[in-house]
Amino acid sequence: MTLPASLSSRLSLPIIASPMFIISQLDLVMAQCRAGIVGSFPSLNARGEGELEGWLERLNAELTADDAPYAVNLIVHHSNARLEEDLALCVKHRVPIVISSLGAREEVNAAIHSYGGIVFHDVINDHFARKAIAKGADGLIAVAAGAGGHAGTTSPFALIGEIRQWFDGPVALSGSIATGDAVLAAQAMGADLAYIGSAFIATEEAVAVQEYKQMIVDSHAADIVYSNLFTGVHGNYLRGSIAKAGMDPDDLPESDPSKMDFGASKAWKDIWGSGQGIGAVDAVVPAAKRIAQIGAQFRAAKKRICSDS
Repeated sequence: MTLPASLSSRLSLPIIASPMFIISQLDLVMAQCRAGIVGSFPSLNARGEGELEGWLERLNAELTADDAPYAVNLIVHHSNARLEEDLALCVKHRVPIVISSLGAREEVNAAIHSYGGIVFHDVINDHFARKAIAKGADGLIAVAAGAGGHAGTTSPFALIGEIRQWFDGPVALSGSIATGDAVLAAQAMGADLAYIGSAFIATEEAVAVQEYKQMIVDSHAADIVYSNLFTGVHGNYLRGSIAKAGMDPDDLPESDPSKMDFGASKAWKDIWGSGQGIGAVDAVVPAAKRIAQIGAQFRAAKKRICSDS
């Protein structure tokens, strides 16, 4: 493992729960951290005046040394008018892990490093991975084909293989991971951590309508559509939600990437994101139960592999 001891020693499983827009809020993050995995949320999920600071105060006060650390996702793209304000709050409250997205920024990394924080930057290919490390990121989140949200198209085998040719620091892998077997597979191919999102939509603590959660349970990989229509950046979405909105999932127009706008979620609030790994999700359960299930699968997979070797 190439993880800092301050992180690895506090994890019961090698997992970061990915920060999902709207869905990942305080109750879910708390449950994830208390179950032994890194819980995370986008800073933009804290919408009201003073809400982000309140969340950070609660996380720092209520999580203990026996819990896993939490992470805050900062969208560093120029369209995020809150970046400077949210970054200042992360520094003030000494957020242990920051996940930066949509553009590596040296000044963001320097600010988090000023108090000893760790920065992971999410990337969809080796080119962006190199740029992120050159600009001071501590680790990478390799967003491979099949991931939820703004996913890439590269096979996880190829993406991790290329990154590991030159980088020996912390790497998390994202892309269709929803079981303990997949977590172990991520480690076997060279990642330190698995990055799991969609499986946590179908949890009691997730801030998603019940129909969204049930669609996760009822859907499979074939029900995922890859499009840039909804934010200007390509991502994976549930076919059923697109059809319900009156559009043809197989004939969506292309969006202009230069018009990227994260406020567009208001226009597309009923278009629901998801990765391809949801075929493994068969019920809406508490987050702690989902993590326990993944943990049991992970340990069984390790035992099976070891007994076969």
